[in-house]
Amino acid sequence: MPSHRFALSTFSTLAGAVLAGGMLLGTVQAVAADNQQAVFAGGCFWCVEEAFDKVQGVISTTSGFTGGHTDNPSYEQVTGGNTGHAEAVEVEYDPERVSYDELLQVFWRNIDPFAENRQFCDRGDSYRSAIFPLNDEQRTRAESSLDAVRERFDQNVATRVEDFSVFYPAEDYHQNYYKKNPLRYRFYKSACGRVERLEEIWGDEAGGVSADGQVAVSR
Repeated sequence: MPSHRFALSTFSTLAGAVLAGGMLLGTVQAVAADNQQAVFAGGCFWCVEEAFDKVQGVISTTSGFTGGHTDNPSYEQVTGGNTGHAEAVEVEYDPERVSYDELLQVFWRNIDPFAENRQFCDRGDSYRSAIFPLNDEQRTRAESSLDAVRERFDQNVATRVEDFSVFYPAEDYHQNYYKKNPLRYRFYKSACGRVERLEEIWGDEAGGVSADGQVAVSR
């Protein structure tokens, strides 16, 4: 089923091409020596970018694709299915200001963990929610956070911890979409009912970030 957002993307210039030189093979893009990276799939990468950009200690976010078997895919290929990729966001962060555990907390509070192969109004395997650990320590913490969510809710949790291999940045017009196209973005987000569903699941923890960019402490 095509997503509502795919239809909205026709308003945008479809000229951006995935840069082969920017793809991540078995690792992530080079970062400042003291910074670290994390990769999360939470449905619409426009929305996931916005969520993590609010966090103090996050240096940058990049929308892209991971978890599939097609090299250097386009947005149309991924959302059309058959590539195995999920829309994902690579987060560069300063571990002195925000921890990986705190990023996990923000991730969970910006997704519907019970939705299988979809998030909100976007449906299909490319919109699945997943955590892609980049090393053993991240995997341990990711799996621990998954266990905590399972214990908290009396429902089946569809979100998975998946192996990371390659991250491909999406086309330029997807990067910082919520900033570059605020009216279209807000219309999409509102039409999808994202905010309402997050509040239904997480209550006042929805979003996971306070107004000043601090990660809110969960109950």
